[in-house]
Amino acid sequence: MENAKTISVLLLVTFVSVLGNGVDSKLKAGQTISEIDRRLKLLNKPAVKSIKSEDGDIIDCVDIYKQSAFDHPALKNHKIQLKPSVDLLSEELDRRNESPRPVMMQTWQKSGSCPNGTVPIRRIQREDLLRAASLENFGRKAPEIPSSANKTNVKETQFMSFNDSKPLGFPPIVNRSAALLVTVGYNYIGAQGDINVWNPKVDLPDDYTTAQIWLKGGPGDNFESIEGGWVVNPKLYGDKLTRLFVYWTRDGYKSTGCFDAICSGFVQTGQIALGATISPISSSGGSQYYVTVGISLDPNSGNWWLKLNGNVVVGYWPGSLFGYLSHSATIVEWGGQVYSPNVKKTPHTKTAMGSGEFSHSLQGSACSIEHVRIIDYSLQLKYPQWVGTWADEYYCYDAYNFVEGYTTEPVFFFGGPGQNPNCK
Repeated sequence: MENAKTISVLLLVTFVSVLGNGVDSKLKAGQTISEIDRRLKLLNKPAVKSIKSEDGDIIDCVDIYKQSAFDHPALKNHKIQLKPSVDLLSEELDRRNESPRPVMMQTWQKSGSCPNGTVPIRRIQREDLLRAASLENFGRKAPEIPSSANKTNVKETQFMSFNDSKPLGFPPIVNRSAALLVTVGYNYIGAQGDINVWNPKVDLPDDYTTAQIWLKGGPGDNFESIEGGWVVNPKLYGDKLTRLFVYWTRDGYKSTGCFDAICSGFVQTGQIALGATISPISSSGGSQYYVTVGISLDPNSGNWWLKLNGNVVVGYWPGSLFGYLSHSATIVEWGGQVYSPNVKKTPHTKTAMGSGEFSHSLQGSACSIEHVRIIDYSLQLKYPQWVGTWADEYYCYDAYNFVEGYTTEPVFFFGGPGQNPNCK
């Protein structure tokens, strides 16, 4: 009996030691469990009600006036806007002569709903912070680094032609690979698209893959951006599920902004939880599912509103967060992006974009964005006058604006598998 007790104690000590070493190995110098727990208290506001989702998430129903958005210095005296004063997005869906598509659902909604006066916020847990490279950068994208930043070789720059007009140069980015439909040339106050929902493979621990819309303004090395769509990001969320996300930055991802509600800024007003899983998912040769993502500037308040599926209000980015974007965007992009330390390198990452199939496999196989729209100061949703496609690793991920006939508008297809015989 004594021997058994001794062995049990030794096993327990060994287990605690290994566990401690495992935790310590994930922490940066100067970061302790107590510091992580203090950060969790700042990130997670007190809940009126909590909902345990079947996917493992905990959704906290937080008083709408006590959400973390208002911790941002620019929102110190901000008066919350509960709904847009001008609705620029719903009319497009009303005009479509097509059968309704299945409604996107968030998994947590199967387990309950939040009471009036609260908003659903995905709880950040200790293991989420332990996966982060640092507490300071948790929930942030890495800055974009042009591969020609320290070079003068103009061959590093790639060009995109808009409607066969004068080409526009885009410097390749070291840590990202994108396949895009792009429009420039006007002041845009909104954009929309039906984004095909898939669950692509993510290969390396730091990789993530998105399908989304960007609205951008400002200089190329310090641009401002507001973004929305879906993402698979195991390092941030702890799994390989497809999730709804938003993002914003004021300085090209250097030190401002974040995913979802991880930092202060984005104001939630609806019953959609940012960062939560979405379903159903499209399948190759099978049913196709979409989420309509619409972003528009309220001309009266200066806030940028996010809506899903035409009439589901999520919330807004306050205009006070921005400089250039406080009045309009000058670039709109639709498409996908893969972040990985192993893009534009050999061996290339196997993280997929979109469905994991190249764009020319078309409907039912490749990922698509349909009903692409912009809004300018005419206040009308319309297809962009000037568009171009761009992919900076064409043999890894590509882009194709497909037109079937003269009477139909283009459908944008994009994506790819990453590493393959032509992308090594």
